[in-house]
Amino acid sequence: MLEGKHILLGVTGSIAAYKSASLASDLVKQGAVVTVVMTKNATNFINPITFETLTGRKCLIDTFDRNFEYSVEHVSLAKETELVMIAPASANIIGKLANGIADDMLTTTVMACRCPIFVAPAMNTAMYENAIVTDNLAKLRRFGIQVIEPASGYLACGDTGKGKMPEPAKLASCIRHAIGHSKDLEGKKVLITSGPTREAIDPVRFITNHSTGKMGFAIANNASMRGAEVTVVSGRVSVEPPDFAEVLFVDSAAQMAAEVRERAADADIIICCAAVADMTPVAVADDKIKKSDFDGCLKLKPTEDILAWAGANRRKGQVIAGFSMETRDLAVNSRAKLESKHIDMIVGNNVKVEGAGFGTDTNVVTFITRDEAVELPIMSKDMVAEKLLDKIKEISE
Repeated sequence: MLEGKHILLGVTGSIAAYKSASLASDLVKQGAVVTVVMTKNATNFINPITFETLTGRKCLIDTFDRNFEYSVEHVSLAKETELVMIAPASANIIGKLANGIADDMLTTTVMACRCPIFVAPAMNTAMYENAIVTDNLAKLRRFGIQVIEPASGYLACGDTGKGKMPEPAKLASCIRHAIGHSKDLEGKKVLITSGPTREAIDPVRFITNHSTGKMGFAIANNASMRGAEVTVVSGRVSVEPPDFAEVLFVDSAAQMAAEVRERAADADIIICCAAVADMTPVAVADDKIKKSDFDGCLKLKPTEDILAWAGANRRKGQVIAGFSMETRDLAVNSRAKLESKHIDMIVGNNVKVEGAGFGTDTNVVTFITRDEAVELPIMSKDMVAEKLLDKIKEISE
């Protein structure tokens, strides 16, 4: 997603500068071309050789460095840069940018950039909350520079509070969201169900399944990168939720269905990939389990079919897709669900196939529409999400 993208990573004088090495490494692994520009104070915290080794490119510090080809270095760098990330951003660099001061390689380059610019403040809590710094950050936002809120926690100075630079994974996510994909879903609203539901047996026990939510969250990440406004209704999961989506956590299938009903009319695209617990104990309505209700096994009743409801209540122009997890006769069973639920697409996957199903980072799926069935090879769930949204976009056109 970042293959060939030119990213300028600005590093300033902060103890958090060591985290920037991990960020540079991560971006390079994703195929980005990373140029690091350091302030002189930053070199007191981390050696430029570290960045040069990680990126394979010269680390720039001195505006008047004579070891370059015959071009104005900061201007030529600004022209090729597709995104600027200043992390960590000290109070000093924030003040300079907010007030138009360009007195070193980093500030002169940033002033010449016409691409998205992000700053990730990192400093002592008292400095971060200082009225002058607060005003300077407000100026940056007004000028279109995006400020990434610092994290709270134990700081290097020994204080506890707000001012920690976000982790490299968070910063990389911001970069992918900004330039990782064309905004071909801009203006669209996408509603996704994800993760497992839980059906209570009593106040202690419940029925659930092995879903981790990885597939739904991968779709949410891809949709948000493409410019969509994304809402995810998810069961309880342990994986990190998507950064640029509204995530509503629920427990039961009934709660998930209620959230979907409330939001479905506004959605342009609905994707149901939650592994809903299909049955709920009959005695839950009485808030207790009687011994007679067991008779050797627990009595159950079906939960609401969210995908079927969406298909029956669709509005004109909506595209609806669902997932079908099968153990046999995948094509036949999936196509039957496509027809009975009145939807546009079923993503079938056989949980017995290696690399597919719950808890993995990969999936093996078949896209089934009324006109065709397309089998895809094993691929990452991120790539499945990409292919899925490509297909949905094709259906909607």
